[in-house]
Amino acid sequence: MDMARPQSLARRDAVARPDASAKVRAWLYLLAALVLVMVAVGGATRLTGSGLSITEWKPVTGALPPLSDAAWAAEFDKYRASSQYRNLNQGMELGEFQFIYWWEWGHRQLGRLIGLVFAVPLVAFWWTGAIRGRLALVILGAGLLGGLQATVGWIMVASGLEPGMTAVAPLKLMLHLSLAALILALLVGVATALRPRPAVPGQSRAVPRVAALLAALVLLQIALGGLVAGSRAGYTYNTWPLMDGRLVPPLDALLVVRPWFENFVDNPLTVQFQHRLLAYAVAAFAIGIAVWARRLQPGTPAARRATVLAGLVLGQMVLGIVTLLLVVPLWAGLAHQFLAMAILAMAVVHWQASRAEIAGPIAGPIRTAAYPA
Repeated sequence: MDMARPQSLARRDAVARPDASAKVRAWLYLLAALVLVMVAVGGATRLTGSGLSITEWKPVTGALPPLSDAAWAAEFDKYRASSQYRNLNQGMELGEFQFIYWWEWGHRQLGRLIGLVFAVPLVAFWWTGAIRGRLALVILGAGLLGGLQATVGWIMVASGLEPGMTAVAPLKLMLHLSLAALILALLVGVATALRPRPAVPGQSRAVPRVAALLAALVLLQIALGGLVAGSRAGYTYNTWPLMDGRLVPPLDALLVVRPWFENFVDNPLTVQFQHRLLAYAVAAFAIGIAVWARRLQPGTPAARRATVLAGLVLGQMVLGIVTLLLVVPLWAGLAHQFLAMAILAMAVVHWQASRAEIAGPIAGPIRTAAYPA
């Protein structure tokens, strides 16, 4: 009996702590919001040309900015040794350098803050038993992705500091942005899965499947957007719906680079064209899902979410066109990037909520279908 009693208490504790579930969800949503802010600041850093202003990676001591005139002069000297300064910013004054420096420094500081906001509550939740089992492993995996994200960020910056380079490598920027999107999706997905939801009678199991596919397409589109940003393809072919006077560019122009597969990364025409094509596909798919969901089960939460998603995707496509036609002003570029991440988060919410509405409410706030205690 003595051995059975602790087991019984442990089981009861695993399913009778609604306060723990709410706190974990709030923490995860806070982290997701910070990731969204991080992406926005990163976009501003890129669009203002600030990403290469800090030429060293110092995870600990780099938290302190220059605190004296001599320290500022030393940082400026390091930047003036870079190819970006010599080829693009020759003659820049110290005040101008400080402007781009603060953007990059703020981006890195926000990364440190996210790491702190992740680590401290994680230890507390684990210590008190609020997270355990598969849920703990999934959240720890998100943290490891965050560490990888920081490493890729420095590798990306280092690529732009190589001799002759004036910007970061497009593939590395794509990977950096894609990892941020993946972390956001993971945080939002886990938080949504931890919220008990009532079952929706008769809801088709196809609903979460198509929602998952939409989320995957949005993630892929964000990755292609990273290539557009990295190759500066948005500053070329600033007309719509035609590109250089054609609806579909000629094949020899799309595949002008040798070997041919490098066109999908290094050819601005091809990079922008593939981003346009997938935008049309995502918009058509989102609208199709909304129409199908409203006919299948009108008035249900899934139908309402699908309708909102379709509207957001259409708005994002219009915003992308405006950004292109205006040759990527700062406000439009930031709004386009931010809305893409918001759509991804909404698509993941739709996917996970649809899964829960099929399964119905699960006993206990921590014990869910996706993450059993």
